[in-house]
Amino acid sequence: MRINVNHATTYTYDPPANGAIQVLRLTPGNYDGQYVVRWRIDVSEGCRLRAHQDAFGNITHSFAVDGPISELRVLVEGEVETQDTAGVVRGIKERFPPSLFMRETELTAPEAELCALADSIVTDDTSRLATLHALMDAIGDVMSYDPDPTHASTTAAESFALKRGVCQDFAHIFIACSRHLGIPARYVSGYLVGDGAAADTGAGHQAGHAWAEAYVEDLGWIGFDATNKQCPTDAYIRLAIGLDYLGAAPVRGNRYGGGDEQLSVALQVDQSSRQIQG
Repeated sequence: MRINVNHATTYTYDPPANGAIQVLRLTPGNYDGQYVVRWRIDVSEGCRLRAHQDAFGNITHSFAVDGPISELRVLVEGEVETQDTAGVVRGIKERFPPSLFMRETELTAPEAELCALADSIVTDDTSRLATLHALMDAIGDVMSYDPDPTHASTTAAESFALKRGVCQDFAHIFIACSRHLGIPARYVSGYLVGDGAAADTGAGHQAGHAWAEAYVEDLGWIGFDATNKQCPTDAYIRLAIGLDYLGAAPVRGNRYGGGDEQLSVALQVDQSSRQIQG
């Protein structure tokens, strides 16, 4: 599938901010099942984007801009060719052993209710892969998608107590439960065909999609999207990974001075009508 992405993020400051620093994880990489045909990032202030890879190998751009700044826009536009790999991730040079992704974080700390959910799906003859599929389905059955009650700092335990949340919350719950069961798991940010938003949002939840990957011996890393109760297909674009949202957030940064900050997101992710030539 060929997927088009048009993603605009606009910050407005009243009164203007004195300066801003941003780190962007908004560029997909190439690996088995994902090929970047074209991709660009533009920043309204015309500042220089510095490209590098972070500790996890994510393609990262950073910039700093001096004020006064009343408005700051980040535009992402591109096209990616994808193939369905049944969620299995291949063709990526892993920088860390799977055991690193057993590390607990504040956002993914397991508490009693989460541990009980994870333990309830395990039987003596359940394989790791079957356990992960059952966990994905169980989370999807218990949780309801609802962007209102949660924000970027909501923990897995907090959103599970509400039984509501966004894709970020579903992913954190899956990760917490997987690690409780002794299965390495990590957070993934990206895009999904059909994603779209044109709204003001303090947390930026409409700025893309999120799911989790878990490690299965002899297969490697496999994606699990508890929000949609499915493994990622060719309708997904994978951007970045981390121990949790904070390590894979598409946009993170700080601004200095100024008054209230308003965030507006416009996103369109759809299938391209163009076909591969040759």
